[in-house]
Amino acid sequence: MCNSNYSDTTTLTAPDKKIIQVLQEEFPLCEEPYKILAERAGVSEEEFLARVNDFVREKKIRKLGAVLQHRTAGFKSNALCAWNVPQEKLSEIGAIMSAHAAVSHCYDRNPAPNWNYNLYTMIHAKTREECDGIIAELSKLTGITNYQVMYSKKEWKKTAMKYFSES
Repeated sequence: MCNSNYSDTTTLTAPDKKIIQVLQEEFPLCEEPYKILAERAGVSEEEFLARVNDFVREKKIRKLGAVLQHRTAGFKSNALCAWNVPQEKLSEIGAIMSAHAAVSHCYDRNPAPNWNYNLYTMIHAKTREECDGIIAELSKLTGITNYQVMYSKKEWKKTAMKYFSES
């Protein structure tokens, strides 16, 4: 199943790096996507899946997930909303906000001088009015009324960190 040279959790072999490279490429939309990724990596599908599971278990990979191209999917309005949440309620309020279907990101940050906001949500909707409605709903659900809304004006090309790339 796994080669003995994979037992060292602090190093990555050349095949490991190739597997990580192909995991960063477009995911094949077909019946056997991992078979295709394994072929690209030059290993068997069984070895590919075993190594990916090892990477997750060893915390070399935190997550695998899809990235929705929200504008293509019809979500044309996007707002970053900064909320001023009492520190003792941050976990509770964050859990409520992150559970909302329109919230793609929810994270806390330390407030800055003259900027007392410590919880941020990224909200996606079809229209600005719908965004405003979602923000009002979140405010009502949580009781947080001190917030700032920043609407996206331009979408920049999304790029992720590429590990072990050849370029």
